[in-house]
Amino acid sequence: MEISRTELSSAAAASSGHSQDLRGAEILIKCLQAESVKYVWGYPGGAALHIYDAMYKQDTIQHVLVRHEQAAVHAADGYARATGDVGVCLVTSGPGVTNAVTGLATAYMDSIPVVLITAQVPSTVIGQDAFQECDTVGITRPIVKHNFLVKDVRQLAEVMKKAFHIARSGRPGPVVVDVPKDISFAKTQWNGYPDKIELRSYKPVHKGHGGQIRKAVQLLLAAKRPYIYTGGGVVLGNATEELRTLARMLGVPVTNTLMGLGTMPGTDPQFLGMLGMHGTIEANNAMQNCDVLLAVGARFDDRVIGNPKHFAQAERKIIHIDVDPSSISKRVKVDIPIVGDVKDVLDELIAQVKEAGQKPDPAALGGWWDQIAEWRKRDCLRYDRNNRDVIKPQHVIETLWNLTKDTETYITSDVGQHQMWAAQFYKFPEPRRWINSGGLGTMGVGIPYAMGIKLAKPDAEVFCITGEGSVQMCIQELSTCLQYNTPIKICALNNRYLGMVRQWQQLDYEGRYSHSYMDALPNFVKLAEAYGHVGMLIERPEDVEPALREARKLKDRTVFMDFRTDPTENVWPMVKAGQGITEMLLGSEDL
Repeated sequence: MEISRTELSSAAAASSGHSQDLRGAEILIKCLQAESVKYVWGYPGGAALHIYDAMYKQDTIQHVLVRHEQAAVHAADGYARATGDVGVCLVTSGPGVTNAVTGLATAYMDSIPVVLITAQVPSTVIGQDAFQECDTVGITRPIVKHNFLVKDVRQLAEVMKKAFHIARSGRPGPVVVDVPKDISFAKTQWNGYPDKIELRSYKPVHKGHGGQIRKAVQLLLAAKRPYIYTGGGVVLGNATEELRTLARMLGVPVTNTLMGLGTMPGTDPQFLGMLGMHGTIEANNAMQNCDVLLAVGARFDDRVIGNPKHFAQAERKIIHIDVDPSSISKRVKVDIPIVGDVKDVLDELIAQVKEAGQKPDPAALGGWWDQIAEWRKRDCLRYDRNNRDVIKPQHVIETLWNLTKDTETYITSDVGQHQMWAAQFYKFPEPRRWINSGGLGTMGVGIPYAMGIKLAKPDAEVFCITGEGSVQMCIQELSTCLQYNTPIKICALNNRYLGMVRQWQQLDYEGRYSHSYMDALPNFVKLAEAYGHVGMLIERPEDVEPALREARKLKDRTVFMDFRTDPTENVWPMVKAGQGITEMLLGSEDL
């Protein structure tokens, strides 16, 4: 969207030193324009009306009216994950804020740069239980990187500059700016958006320690069984090319966490697949049996390493690169900590490896790859591909991959079995193509994520992999998809169960399926049609590919595909709670 002549004149006036008398709401909009914000997802209310009035008077930012504030944050979050830009959302006070909390916590757990502007009751009545008042700063403090309560309209521009800086720098994360209604109405002189900001107490480290990097290079070159383990930090740090360069220079195996998928192409022979609770046997065994582990932008969380005591039993040296010093040695003691931007540190690692003119011992590395080949022979992701009676969920994902692998395709996911099957069977070729909730595990994110991505990437294909449980959490956003013309494709793997809950109940609760069966599901085809979209019911394996092909042809329509899948299918491999990552169940034969 082009900036209007009025806005250009206004910006020129500000930069030439001519101040303007503007209301806080108008200043807020100018700050967003200065940050090149294209979209704001939100929902209006009484405390936010001055801001919405200022939004109405401009034409450079598109406001997207969601149907629930949770979806506003999720959509901004999905936009940020796919583009690397800061996602922006706007809600009113009280329930607008509390509805947004789940979205904030989701972004916080996955370190996603989001700025949420929350309207607040007038500052004169804060603390007096005013209508639609809540303690926004107190409620959001544990689930944001930082938050602000604007008490003086003269501080608003500086606060907004700080908010964007904090959200995108260092380890990214969501930031809340709480704006009381009287502040958004008050007038002050607008002298332009600050060029830069200084925060004495916030100085993220960018360059890694040279001595630590030299030690890391020495360890890697002397390793007999080296392994690279990467997480979402490589994606967020835009360090994919550096990671691939280092991995290929050294010739070592690589694994990704759920959040790091795509940093190594899913079809690359050096890629061992995802690791962790539902990772491959080769990825998990390599993690436990390597002698030097290079961890990049990952945090050794419980879903990755399983039981920390079991993980610590193996003798190995660990190099850990992360922009956040608090993540290093938090769960696992490491030998060489390196704090810094992963891109900068990997660049320095590559330079020093080139300077050394060495590679790990070829004979030892060859033996390591032979061992990995033996683990790979187990084919731990096998399933019954010959079944012609019922749709296997893995078959849907594999078919989607085969149809879209040569196109720019983004896959969003809700949370549950379908999420794990998508992670296992879609071979993500690039980063930022796999958008899902990792740390918080939030159901309902799939459609809002897809909406946000489709606005950012209108020429790309965007598929939402979901289940009949998750999709109903934010299904009202089908209305938003229609209003703002975001033609996404929804693949619901409908097994009539809360699948992951059912799987755990089968394995750990002797088949007592307490409240995990969906007794009263809507007719999703009619529901999609009621929202103005296309609905499809797919019940036979032979109809999976034709349905996906037909949906892809409908480029300008949102399509809801209701795939009736095998209700008994489980996600394998699986590491049960409290077990080590090599103590995997590979299928029903292990029960």
